[in-house]
Amino acid sequence: MQSSSTFVPDGSRYDDMRYRRLGTSGLLLPEISLGLWQNFGDDGPVDRHRAIITHAFDRGVTHFDLANNYGVPAGSAESNFGAVLRGDLRHHRDELIISSKAGYRMWPGPYGEWGSRKYLTASLDQSLKRLGVDYVDIFYSHRPDPDTPLEETVGALADIVARGKALYVGVSNYDARRTEEAIKLLRDLRVPLAVHQPRYSMLDRGPEEGLLDVLGANGVGCVGFSPLAQGLLTSRYLDGTPSGSRMARGETLKPGVMNDTLLETLRGLDAVARERGQTLAQTALSWALRDRRVTSLIVGASSVEQFDDSLAALRGPSFTAEELARVDGLLSRVAGMNL
Repeated sequence: MQSSSTFVPDGSRYDDMRYRRLGTSGLLLPEISLGLWQNFGDDGPVDRHRAIITHAFDRGVTHFDLANNYGVPAGSAESNFGAVLRGDLRHHRDELIISSKAGYRMWPGPYGEWGSRKYLTASLDQSLKRLGVDYVDIFYSHRPDPDTPLEETVGALADIVARGKALYVGVSNYDARRTEEAIKLLRDLRVPLAVHQPRYSMLDRGPEEGLLDVLGANGVGCVGFSPLAQGLLTSRYLDGTPSGSRMARGETLKPGVMNDTLLETLRGLDAVARERGQTLAQTALSWALRDRRVTSLIVGASSVEQFDDSLAALRGPSFTAEELARVDGLLSRVAGMNL
């Protein structure tokens, strides 16, 4: 992948972006971050990768979220981001927050997934090579390991910081209890848990059931992923399931998940959004950011225009008590639905 050497970032890129502190750390993150889970692998055009990444930077987005297994094939998102970093963004590494993760299967055999010291260390070394950097800013344990002692997993995270391969460490997909355990274990090792990355959206309010309380009480930041519920909280499904969509293809969204109750709920949320002067997607993002314990939201994009639509959520109005009550009423219809 070749990146142009003529890119000159917008000199006013930090003027309009809003940043929030990551828990009680010294780190500020943009309220909207760019996630490279989808659309940044070798199955997509390299010019599009470059256009979205550099445009995001031009808009004040400093946080780029990756994982070892992102992209098709796995690892290609890191390689493609690394190409842009070595090209267009080569003079701006110190302005960027690059995060990666390890936890899901990456290679065959007993050491290619989960949370052992062996896997986390080897995976991060591979990620650094693909990215072409000496360190990542944030490194996550991507999912809890039911068989490896948590002491080993967090011990590996602490060692990674001590060796200068990550500046901050976090966990993702951990429940409130295991998160609290990880916080205590890392505190004993004198390495704070800086961040948790849970799935959080209007259609998945799980973090509100104790996790956000744990994070807030311990000064840990929250970076929510899938705030648009893999596209359900956009206009795409308001008239049913279009052909070629993720739901139709059975990719990340289960075929048949749409039913009359969910469709009516989405249309009701869209009505709230229109009254607010927003799209459904923008209102979904504004809603997830209403809680100040949420530092940033990871948003993907398949085009510059789509990402700009997400960023426009930051210009939306605050929620009124009446709007929040309407949203809660609508969401109560689909509470507990397995999406």
